[in-house]
Amino acid sequence: MKKKKLIAGNWKMNGDVALAQTIVDGIKDAADQSNHDVVIAPPFVYLPQVALWTKESNIQLSAQNLAKFDQGAYTGEVSGKMLKDIGCQYVLVGHSERRQYFGETNEIVAEKVDFALKNGLTPILCVGETLEERESDAWKSVIEAQLESVVKLIGIEAFNNVVVAYEPVWAIGTGKSASAEIANEVHAFIFCTLTGKSDSIRDSLRILYGGSVTADNSAQYMAMSHIDGVLVGGASLKPDAFSQIIRSVE
Repeated sequence: MKKKKLIAGNWKMNGDVALAQTIVDGIKDAADQSNHDVVIAPPFVYLPQVALWTKESNIQLSAQNLAKFDQGAYTGEVSGKMLKDIGCQYVLVGHSERRQYFGETNEIVAEKVDFALKNGLTPILCVGETLEERESDAWKSVIEAQLESVVKLIGIEAFNNVVVAYEPVWAIGTGKSASAEIANEVHAFIFCTLTGKSDSIRDSLRILYGGSVTADNSAQYMAMSHIDGVLVGGASLKPDAFSQIIRSVE
């Protein structure tokens, strides 16, 4: 059976209530006409409202982060249970900005993947290398270590319910993007690394590309054999551009 593609939009720390409604209203038609999965990840504070606006649509909801705890005295944290309770189906885990600015290690990321799954959320596990790691040809070992931390903690079969997003750090928010061919090479490496541990995940594993995805280049990525969707940043804040990206998926 052919896998459904997944188009996800990460709003990051942007927007307000008015923009949130503008985006939802502006992408509903494209999402509802799509045969694929369309996911948006607003900031925490807008999730309940966006959940109401998208209830009768093909738009699914993701959080941008979650705690590695279920409940307790962890001021400022939001648990997977809470996210599920307000209508989230997905959660981003291990985004490079979380790793870079908030010190999330591979081990912390693996714990968060575990908590997401335990609470019925589909984690979108972000992996990727820096420019220095790309230029020194260390990208394979870096990405393998990021994946292995999850496998070590919860086992390879977990990837039946985990989406992987390859985001080259050097292409996030920079206007630079990995070529479709480079991205496909990395996706093939990720696919082979994981399915090499268990072939049973072959039909369910989806690998997204993220890194300066735009309405102009999304179709090039979608045409690649190992790319199962895209994780969009800045362009997901522009309803027309994000709608065009959704429609670029055949």
